[in-house]
Amino acid sequence: MALSKFLDARNDIAFKRIFGTEKNKDILIHFLNDILGFTGLGAILEVEFLTTVLDPEIASKKQSIVDILCKDSQGLRYIVEMQFTKTKGFEKRAQYYAAKAYSGQADQGDEYHNLKEIIFIAVADCIIFPDKAEYKSNHVILDKDSFEHDLKDFYFVFIELPKFKKTKEDQLDNVVEKWCYFFKYAAETREEDLDKIVGSDVIIKRAYEEMNKFNWSEEELLAYEQRKKRLMDEIAALAEKFDEGLKVGHEQGIQIGQEKGIQIGTLQGKIEGKIEGKIEGKIEGKIEVAKTMLANNVDVNTIVKFTGLSLDEIKKLQVVK
Repeated sequence: MALSKFLDARNDIAFKRIFGTEKNKDILIHFLNDILGFTGLGAILEVEFLTTVLDPEIASKKQSIVDILCKDSQGLRYIVEMQFTKTKGFEKRAQYYAAKAYSGQADQGDEYHNLKEIIFIAVADCIIFPDKAEYKSNHVILDKDSFEHDLKDFYFVFIELPKFKKTKEDQLDNVVEKWCYFFKYAAETREEDLDKIVGSDVIIKRAYEEMNKFNWSEEELLAYEQRKKRLMDEIAALAEKFDEGLKVGHEQGIQIGQEKGIQIGTLQGKIEGKIEGKIEGKIEGKIEVAKTMLANNVDVNTIVKFTGLSLDEIKKLQVVK
C-alpha cells in the first residue's frame, strides 16, 4: 500500500496552518458555514482574525490558549479548538473562553446591548460526553420549563471524532462527514482516493493540499514532528504507568493471598490463597492504573480499553477520587 503524502490534520501545528492563517481564510469560512449549517443570506462571507490570548496568566505559561479566534462582518465571534486528548475540565474551559471572548467586547464601554454572539467549536479526538451517542452535539441555553431559547449569545458545538464510525470514502453523505473523515484519516489517505472523498468540494480539497508534506518547509515539518513526539511521549508515559500499576498490584495481590493461605494453615489454603492473590493482584493493578490515568485526565473510554475495567467501575473510581 502506498504511503500517504498527507500529514495529520489533528496535530496542533497542522490545524492552525489550515484554519488559522490569512492565506487560508476561505477554508476557515467554508468550515464554519459547513459545521454551523449557515447558507444563503445567513452564510459567513468574511472573517477577521483576533488575538487568541484570552488569559494573560495562562498565556504566560504557554498553556490552553485557543487555537483560532475570529469575528465575522456582523461582529459574531468564533472560537475554534482542536482537542487531541481529554483534559480535566475541558467543558468548563470551553465556557470560560467563550465568556472571556464575550466580556472582552465591552472593554471600550458598557454598551452591553451591542454584545455579539459567541460560537465555540471544538473538534475533539477524544470522548467529551460518554453518554451521548452522536459524534456532533450542539449546546445552547434554554428555559428549563418552556425550552424557549431566550439567551441566544452562547452556542457550543462539539465534534467527537472517536464516535464518527464511517471509514470508507463512499460512505460519506454530507460535507460535515467529509470534514470528520478529513480529520480522522487525512494522514492515511492516498492521492488516488482524494477525488472520491472530496467530490466537487474544492475547498476541502485545498485543506488536503495544505496537509501535503511536500508543500511544507523543513522548519515547519520539524515543528510538526516535535509536536507529534510530545503527544507520543505522553501516551508512552501513560502506558508505562499502566504496566507499573499492574506489576505492583500483582505483587501486592500475591502477598495478600499468601497471607490468607497461611492463616488457613493448610497447603491447599496456601495454594488457593496464592491463586486468589494473583486474581486480586490483577484487579488491584488495574484499579491503580485506572486511578493514575484518571489523575492524568485520560478520558474514561480510553481507560476502559487499557484496563479492561467496566465503565461503571471507572465511574465509581471517579467518585472516590
